Amino acid sequence: MVEPIYSTVTLCGASIPMKRAGAGRPMLVLHGSGGSPRFLPAMQKLAERFEVFIPQAPGFGGTPVPDWLETIADVANFYLEFLEMFDLRQVHLVGLSLGGWTAAELAIRDASRLASLTLMDAPGIVAPGVAPRDPALESEEQTIRNTYFDPKLADDAMARAFAPDNDSVRQANRRIVMKLAGQHRYHDPQLQAWLYRIRIPTHIIWGAEDRLFPPVYGETWQKAIAGARLTLIPRSGHLPIQEQPEAFAAAVAEFCAQL
Repeated sequence: MVEPIYSTVTLCGASIPMKRAGAGRPMLVLHGSGGSPRFLPAMQKLAERFEVFIPQAPGFGGTPVPDWLETIADVANFYLEFLEMFDLRQVHLVGLSLGGWTAAELAIRDASRLASLTLMDAPGIVAPGVAPRDPALESEEQTIRNTYFDPKLADDAMARAFAPDNDSVRQANRRIVMKLAGQHRYHDPQLQAWLYRIRIPTHIIWGAEDRLFPPVYGETWQKAIAGARLTLIPRSGHLPIQEQPEAFAAAVAEFCAQL
């Protein structure tokens, strides 16, 4: 088993925790709205073939919110600085949910250090026939329930989210997500117009049963990025990395290994 190394990175006036594991071509994983996740089984599998970097974005996990942090584009610029700091090249960039939106913003700006882009159930765009998601219309509990296909995983996620010792982190993540994405109904009208600038191999991975952002969003990403591949993961909601870890890791590794 590959054991992650935990460290703290100070960059752009922010100090963030980071997990790093494995060896091989670098893979940068951008987390979603829950902050940097546990070292999940899917990440363990990927670390057997790649050197996986999992930094936490500023403002998540209860860390201070820098003065410069206002938009998802700001987070993308922060990660560009991260790539330079570690001088990472030929990077496989993997964005999970909200991190997928961030990854797309990064690739639009500067893909010179990237070998590939993988987006998992990413918001950030508008899909035909689907009204942009309005967080004011659902409670935290509803959002968590709608995140998962498997009710048991939803129960487990509820227990973790509302555990007393997690309250401050949950509230902090909720505030920063609302600031960056929720108040904009989880999309940037300008983003879609610039997706043609992504000219690196791109893989869209989507939970076939995603109720937060239905698979039509994945199809829309695929059509907007030239040559993009779309993989639907059966029996999975918004987080294939958790619900179908083996299928997710295999899909990511198979795509990246070809490049």
